[in-house]
Amino acid sequence: MKIECSIDKIKKALVLVERITGKNLTLPVLGSVLWVATGKTLKLRATNLNIGIEIEIPAKVEKEGVVAVRGDILSSLFSVLQGDLLVKFELINGNLLVKTKASTILLKSISHEDFPTIPIVEGEELLIPTRKFIEGVKAVYYSASISEIKPEIGSVYIYPEDDMLVFVSTDSFRLAEKKIKVKQKLNFGGILIPFKNVTEIIKVFDNVEEDVKITLQKNQISFATENTYLTSRVVDGSFPDYKQIIPKNPTTKAVVLKQDFISSLKISNVFSDKFNQVVVTIKPEDKVFEIESKNTDIGENTTLLTGALSGEDVSANFNYKYILDCFQSISGDSLSIELTSNNRAMIIRGVGDTSFMYLVMPMNR
Repeated sequence: MKIECSIDKIKKALVLVERITGKNLTLPVLGSVLWVATGKTLKLRATNLNIGIEIEIPAKVEKEGVVAVRGDILSSLFSVLQGDLLVKFELINGNLLVKTKASTILLKSISHEDFPTIPIVEGEELLIPTRKFIEGVKAVYYSASISEIKPEIGSVYIYPEDDMLVFVSTDSFRLAEKKIKVKQKLNFGGILIPFKNVTEIIKVFDNVEEDVKITLQKNQISFATENTYLTSRVVDGSFPDYKQIIPKNPTTKAVVLKQDFISSLKISNVFSDKFNQVVVTIKPEDKVFEIESKNTDIGENTTLLTGALSGEDVSANFNYKYILDCFQSISGDSLSIELTSNNRAMIIRGVGDTSFMYLVMPMNR
């Protein structure tokens, strides 16, 4: 191998690729990044067996070749390597020589014969603007369980509904649902992407403007743009029938400014107990919407909010952190809050936005 390419492009690729290397003691090659120089490109590959990535960057290839180098060493090196716009790489006795005007570095290689193949996924294809897909995932993924005991809720569930792609996640204490409009008719039955893999998918594709081609099969999903290919395993399981827990006929409704609600929760945080508990009370006839928190060691607080209130009097306890999480998914200035009798789930939506719904279960008093 003998190539020359942009140091800036190498750096950007390594930031994404190195994150996906594995820390597998029985298979140390998973801790490496595989370099494949062919034609006019350099491909950087990494996998931890749950997720795999290949990023292609343009390069001047004098001699084709393959080498595997520890990902953490590459990441450390290129984070401090500065100066030249171009950097040269050459395979010398199986090791990788890195040469700039100022530095000459020899990196020990790892045997690449055992490097796993990143699968080419074949199945139903969906072409969608990358920003739309990432918007859908980011709107819900924080509600997934971080425990691996129940992998079906430690995932983001994605399924088609009419002309929508629906994203859902839950940890059984709260649930987020986001709907994104798509142009093509979809027929797949729904997939579960593990939470850890979702966070990596967001980091890789977050600022990509072009369309992404998503390919689905029973055990794998892949994402392909012009120079990036990522595959993820999918969870073999069934997502809970979540629609049956969504209250159909709310008895109380409040419309308030989002920032007022956020501020009241942040104040309540100071006085909340070890369970992050706040009491939400709505009395429409008395025009009262209050957030209350109490801590025997610190004190107590009651904050009143102004808004449009209707329906019956209700009061319920909630974990304020769960409520705060959803505001990142609501772009408007006003919120619609719905409750159905005391100590039942709260539904939060953005006013005028039917694409996002957030449900928070109450806490036991």
